Order: sequence, then structure tokens, then C-alpha cells
Amino acid sequence: MPDLRVFETKEFLNKLAKLPKNYSESIYIKLKEYVYPQLKKEPFFGTNIKKLRGYSPDIWRYRIGKFRLFYFVDTKEHIIYIISIDYRRDVYK
Repeated sequence: MPDLRVFETKEFLNKLAKLPKNYSESIYIKLKEYVYPQLKKEPFFGTNIKKLRGYSPDIWRYRIGKFRLFYFVDTKEHIIYIISIDYRRDVYK
């Protein structure tokens, strides 16, 4: 599979903007420098990656400390859609 492109949805950008400034800045740096390059090469396997059950199309979760990043991979168009990010404590309620 060729390298994938990353598309950040409006919902994701809004959620990121609502996080406390100290978190949002550090998370965005981590996304750009580490998470996105890893997802572009291998979006389905990794120590922080897990497929969520019961979703169609498949939704994947990436663990970033106390936060969870959710994304969908369009294998036909070679795009990773970053759907949302939230605190772990709020996600699994």
C-alpha cells in the first residue's frame, strides 16, 4: 500500500481546540512528528492502535497518553480521516 495522506476533520480540529492549551499544543506536536508518520506507513498495527468493535466502516483508536485519537482509513483513496480526539475518561462512558 502506498503512503497514505492524513485528513483532519472539522470535528477533530474543534475538539483539539477545546482542549486546554498546554495539552492541545503538545498533542499536535506529537501528532505531526510521531503519530501521523507512523499511521501513514502502517495504520492498522502498532502498540497504541486498536480496532473498535461494532463499527461499520471500521474505526480505529490510537492511544496518546490519557487521550484517544479516532480515525477511519479509506484504502481506495489512500486517506486517513482523523475523526476525533478526547480524554480517555470521557470516551468509554
